[in-house]
Amino acid sequence: MLYDDFYIKSLIQTVEDWPKEGISFRDITPIFSDPKGLRMVVDAYIHRYIATDISHIACIDARGFLIASILAYELQKPLILVRKKGKLPGATISQKYALEYGEAELEIQEGAVSEGDQVLLFDDLIATGGTLCAAISLLKSQGANIKEVAAIIDLPDLKGSQIISDLEIPVYSLCAFEGE
Repeated sequence: MLYDDFYIKSLIQTVEDWPKEGISFRDITPIFSDPKGLRMVVDAYIHRYIATDISHIACIDARGFLIASILAYELQKPLILVRKKGKLPGATISQKYALEYGEAELEIQEGAVSEGDQVLLFDDLIATGGTLCAAISLLKSQGANIKEVAAIIDLPDLKGSQIISDLEIPVYSLCAFEGE
């Protein structure tokens, strides 16, 4: 095994009642201050995707950028940024979506992907699937094929990974937190 899911889970902190009361926020930032943990996370994804036919890596604002940028560098793939509305310059396309604690809107730059591109979509966490489904919609609207959705954490009880799987898109995560 390239990584120890118990070790990775031990680095993830739970912040109660953030960003609003009743939410248990899973914070991956301690992984970045632990060289062993960061190496385990990055290596697990590199080994998973090095021999695949993915052509691009798309990542979601903002924690998803951190691991995905390392993966894009290591796998020598273009990196596509999926950002909150108003954060990307130039012509963009956008998609509104519901969060478990509100509503938001994502954008990508027009022409970020093309017909037939094989995209790995990366985020730090899969919760209700709203953010990832919005990103999938944006990428597909430009002709891309989503090869897999990957995340560090899955919260399966919130059904996001199931919603994505129901779209016939494979889902992969390093660890899960049940009952959350």
